[in-house]
Amino acid sequence: MINRKLAGIVAGTAAVALLATACSGGDDNNGSKPTDKSTSTAPADAKRSDKILVVGMPNGQQKPNQNPLANGSASLSLGYAFAVYESLMQVNEIKPTDPPTPWLAQSIEWNEDSTQATITPREGVKWSDGEPFTADDIQFSIELRQKNDALNTDFPGQYDSVTTDGKTVVVKFKSGQYVNRSKLYKLLIVPKHLWAGKDPVKWTDDEMVGTGPFKLKSFTPQSVSLEPNDSYWGTKPLVGALRYDTFNDNNGLTTALTTGQAQWGWTFIPDYENTFIAKDPEHFHQVAGGGFGVDVLFLNNAKGPFQDVALRKALNMVTDRADISATAGSGVWPEIKSVTGLPQPSGDSFISPEFQGQNLTVDVDGAKQVLTDAGYTWDGSGALLDKTGKKVSFTLTDPTGWTDYLDALNIIRDGAKKLGIDAKTVGANQDKWFNDIIPFGNFDATLHWTDGGETPWNLYSNIMDGASFVDLGKTATWNFGRYKNDDVTKALADFKAGTTEDQRSAALAIVQKHFVEDVPGLVIWSRPAVAQYSTVNYTGFPTADDPYANPQPTGPQAALILSKLVPTQG
Repeated sequence: MINRKLAGIVAGTAAVALLATACSGGDDNNGSKPTDKSTSTAPADAKRSDKILVVGMPNGQQKPNQNPLANGSASLSLGYAFAVYESLMQVNEIKPTDPPTPWLAQSIEWNEDSTQATITPREGVKWSDGEPFTADDIQFSIELRQKNDALNTDFPGQYDSVTTDGKTVVVKFKSGQYVNRSKLYKLLIVPKHLWAGKDPVKWTDDEMVGTGPFKLKSFTPQSVSLEPNDSYWGTKPLVGALRYDTFNDNNGLTTALTTGQAQWGWTFIPDYENTFIAKDPEHFHQVAGGGFGVDVLFLNNAKGPFQDVALRKALNMVTDRADISATAGSGVWPEIKSVTGLPQPSGDSFISPEFQGQNLTVDVDGAKQVLTDAGYTWDGSGALLDKTGKKVSFTLTDPTGWTDYLDALNIIRDGAKKLGIDAKTVGANQDKWFNDIIPFGNFDATLHWTDGGETPWNLYSNIMDGASFVDLGKTATWNFGRYKNDDVTKALADFKAGTTEDQRSAALAIVQKHFVEDVPGLVIWSRPAVAQYSTVNYTGFPTADDPYANPQPTGPQAALILSKLVPTQG
């Protein structure tokens, strides 16, 4: 498993991307008025330690690209971009209804219909080269997204204008962004004085001048070293040495975590309590949080066998999600039960009355009847034949090394075989998957994550939104399966722009009806943010009792977490 929450690598965030979330912001609907919690709770006499903190990710060797905005860059893939560059606000994805914490922005105020945000920058911040951070940097960073589609995964086609009077930045959108407020909060900001005139998509940003608590020290394809930024505006980091190591797969990172070679990361560890925590119960920890993030089997609606809704329905009916959760997910990723695809209990209040109490079940006979009614037949060997008499086959693919995903695909494959389908699972090169298979639609079926949020909008939009639709061969940032339905697209837009609960409920009912009837993709399991860490060298990570942030190192929250880490005593 890669840093999937960081969907920015392909899809916003990224993220990464893990990782994009909606947040209401502040104590009313029109503004962000949180308490400033940007200082650490470290003891006043705490001193910087020379102990190293190693972040590990299972992403393979990296190319020398430090660009924090570019899809597929090493700094995003391993996550060190978030220790060097910072976001406007901090959003707690584990508790997304909490107000955001001011960071590079002192405040962000929204108008009533969420079409305009007014950003007030924090004063006294400097870039690591000593230049002052200003409103111009915020305006410039947002305009980079506005002017470059390849960088604009969060608000594609939605920016209207970005202006500044030198003290504040006003961002106007073409439609209401109620469900996307936190995407603005989480945008990384880069220095105008260095980026102006550069191609922001291709530039490798070798020096990495940021506002964050760390600076780039050295880079190799296997390991990246950072050092503290002594001119940091916030609480000076007590972590004296920070390194990001990359491993070839989940197993490699698991070994590194259990041996102490890495002290912070996130990967899928089967039987994690015995495999990982039991090795050092005092210091080894795994923590997970909730939300609306899920993993979905994207089905190619534009070519191949899944153009036919009957086949999509049949596969949905033979997919054993309970087995996938227990076997492929080792119980870490909770089973999806509702036919709406919503994780529970987070999604209970969002399930339309039409689908309340309707759960997914494995029904092979029912699936065969759906196929029969649609004109499918079987030959003497039991192979499924389509309406033209051709044997039905498809390939399920995900990157080699993502063991939980591949194990899930194998269970889905076995379910398909019960229908007489010639299905196979094929591992792919990670770079090819990110840069060719996923964005251009070069697949039959592939498992991928969605963004989270405090509403289901991101989940459904990522799968079904016509606003993200592009033809095969063109770069998709979401809606990888190329589903298109004008009613759904309008309903998603209505939900996003709605100013009342009644408006949003009516729109969501339309979306859920088409999700259930059209089966554009299969939501497999919910995806809470999971991380592993060791407290041998440092303490202060998010815990189940104090879930102050998404615990993963591959998101804007890394700057917050790093500000709270203190050397372990003893």
